[in-house]
Amino acid sequence: MSTPPPPPEPEPTDGSSVRIGALVPLTRPGWVEAGRHLLAGLELAVHDVNDAGGIAGRPLELVVRDTAADPQKAEAAIEELDRLGVVALAGEYHSVVARAAAARADALGLPFLCSSAVLDALTEQPTEWVARLCPPQSHGWRIYADFLLGAGHSRIAVAAQPSVYWASGTRILRDHLAPRGGTVIELDMGALAPAAVCDALVDNGATALLLLVGHPEPSVPVVKAVRRDQRLAEIMIGAPAGQPEFAEWAAVLGDDGAAVPFLRYLPERLSPLGARVEAALGERLAEAPSFVAFEGYDTVAVLADVLRSHGADRARAAGSWPRVAVAGTRGQIRFSRRPGTGVWQWARTPVQVVDRDPAEPDRFRILHTG
Repeated sequence: MSTPPPPPEPEPTDGSSVRIGALVPLTRPGWVEAGRHLLAGLELAVHDVNDAGGIAGRPLELVVRDTAADPQKAEAAIEELDRLGVVALAGEYHSVVARAAAARADALGLPFLCSSAVLDALTEQPTEWVARLCPPQSHGWRIYADFLLGAGHSRIAVAAQPSVYWASGTRILRDHLAPRGGTVIELDMGALAPAAVCDALVDNGATALLLLVGHPEPSVPVVKAVRRDQRLAEIMIGAPAGQPEFAEWAAVLGDDGAAVPFLRYLPERLSPLGARVEAALGERLAEAPSFVAFEGYDTVAVLADVLRSHGADRARAAGSWPRVAVAGTRGQIRFSRRPGTGVWQWARTPVQVVDRDPAEPDRFRILHTG
C-alpha cells in the first residue's frame, strides 16, 4: 500500500521551524468539544517541547487544519500540508476521517500518528507510515461488553445511526456477548423518534440501552425521553463512545446525564507528568481536561521524541515507530503490530468504564477497568 518516499533532503540549518500538521474537528458536524480538547493537548505539548529547546534547536510548529468530520476535507488538508512541507501528521478524532487521512498519508509517504480514532481497520492494507495511540475499537468495546455482563445485563438494545463506526461497534458487542448468553437488539435511529425508542425498549424487554449516536442530536432527546418514561425506571443507559466525558453533556442534561457508563482511556492514577499536564490543560480549557486532551499531548510528545532522534526526514521518522519508548501522560508508550489494525499500535493504552456520579455529576466513578 505504501508509496516509496522521495529521497531525503538536507535538513535546514537556518533555525526555521519543524512543522507538524494537525487534523482536528473544529466545526460542525464534527464533534467540536472533542476537537477543542484534542487541540489543547497538541498545543500544550508543542509549547513544552519548545520550552525544552525544540527539535535540535529548531522550534516545533503546529499547522492546524479543521476536518469538520469530513473525510474529503481531511484529504484536501493533507494535500495542502504536504505542500507546506510538514514532516508528520498528528491528531484526528473521528474514525471515518482518520481512515481517509491514513490512506492519504500512506500514499504520500507522510508519517501519521493518529491520536483518538479507534476503528480497528484504520487502513485497508498494512502500512509502515501510520501509528496510533488509542486502543482498537474491538479491544475497548469488548471491555465494555464484559462490564455489561458483570452488571447483569444480557438483553441490550443499541440505538444506532448509520455509520461504519457504529456498525462496527454493534458487531463487536454482538460477537462478544452472544457466546456468553447476551442478546443485542438493534434500534434504527434513522427511523425511530425518542418516544418510539422507549416503546421498543419495553417491547423487547431490554435492560440496557446503548447510545451509538451523535451528540447533542439525537443523544440528548433520547436520554431525556428514557429518563422520563416510568416504564423504564430501571433501565441502564450507556454510551461506550464517550459522549458523557465532556462538560457539554453535563451542562445540557444535568442529573439526567449521570450514571451513563462510557469508555475512557485514562489510568487510575496519572504519572507526575500526567498530573502536571492535567493542571496545565485545565488552565487552558477552563474546565477539567478529557482523555482526548491527554491523547493530543501524548501525540506530540511521541513525535517530538521521534524527530529529535531521527531528524526531520519522513522515511526515518516512520521507520522509527517500533523503536519508540516515550514516557507519556498515561504510561510508557511503545508501538507494536496488532493483527487486524494494519498500523503500529500502542498496545497498553489504559481503558476504563466510568460514569458521572449521580450524587455529584462533575465527579467520575470508575466502574470497571481492562
